[in-house]
Amino acid sequence: MTSLTKILNAKKRDYVSVRCLDVPINLDMLAIQLIVNIIILSPVLWISGWLLAGKDKAKFTDAIWIVVLGTVIGGAFQYFFSGLIASLIVLFIWLALVKHFFDTGWLRALAIAIVAILIWIVIAVIIGIIVGIAIIGTALI
Repeated sequence: MTSLTKILNAKKRDYVSVRCLDVPINLDMLAIQLIVNIIILSPVLWISGWLLAGKDKAKFTDAIWIVVLGTVIGGAFQYFFSGLIASLIVLFIWLALVKHFFDTGWLRALAIAIVAILIWIVIAVIIGIIVGIAIIGTALI
């Protein structure tokens, strides 16, 4: 049985042999996390990059690649390592991806990340207000 067949036939809690390591792989959660991150983070990262790096450097496909690679590499790294140092290394990986794909320097990559967080917070608050009004409105009916 090939490795791919083992992975495809594995149940959620089964262990799959990956290069002589027995690692529990949950492909469902990875796929869901990738899809949600692409839907939520890519537009926010693209808008932030478009504002700070310019529309010629910040392309939407680059934002998607940053999110996909950051999610997979960061998730794999945090699976094997934990703690403050590991979190800082994952932050560095995300900043390096922004720097590479948006063709900016380190400080501008950090600024893009901070603005993306602020944009995400504003969007989350607006969605929260809309959902809150909808829930209160339906409760009153």
